[in-house]
Amino acid sequence: MDRRALLAAYRRHRFAWLFASLLLTLGAGLTLETIAPRYNPLQVLLALNLLAAIPLVARDGRMWLPLLLGGGFVAARLLRGAYGLPGMLPISEGLWFVAIALATVAAARHAFGSGKTDGERIFAALGAYLLAGLLFAFAYWMLDRAWPASFRGVAGALGQADAIYFSFVTIGTLGYGDIVPISEPARGLAIVEAVSGQMYLAVLVARLVSLYAQQRRD
Repeated sequence: MDRRALLAAYRRHRFAWLFASLLLTLGAGLTLETIAPRYNPLQVLLALNLLAAIPLVARDGRMWLPLLLGGGFVAARLLRGAYGLPGMLPISEGLWFVAIALATVAAARHAFGSGKTDGERIFAALGAYLLAGLLFAFAYWMLDRAWPASFRGVAGALGQADAIYFSFVTIGTLGYGDIVPISEPARGLAIVEAVSGQMYLAVLVARLVSLYAQQRRD
């Protein structure tokens, strides 16, 4: 199989690859971060999510945009690692957030768009849900940095691993209560995530059932 065939196969299953990278991050990232923190495995997996998300942006936008986001992220990380420039960290984080946000929109558009209900549509819908959880996790993390002591149940500031855990506990409405938002902005953001997560699932099921019924009639 030549390179073009491999690229075509990847494009046909791009949402499946994105979903797999997200599951790997959520399933193994937090554990690996505890076992081998010196290697920053969570950061590596989040960068892998960015790599999997960029083709979605490229398909739904112009080529310069994904190249700018991906190239800027890599350049900022390299400059920070080589020269220890602290200003490169917020730049790389901002580029990651924008790319993931655009990928979330692209995945949701594919999930709710017209056409047959196939595996890629299902993976797009699930991927958009998981990407939204990561975006809220980033928002919680940034909020705690801007508004210290916004969460109770963590030692010191809210870390990225804690933010991801809290975000998916919130979007899944599990409510374990081990990490609790205590500032008003954090509580408001948690309410938005919990409500929007449940509304997304309800609308998604209705849309997929409608598409499947239309497919059966055709």
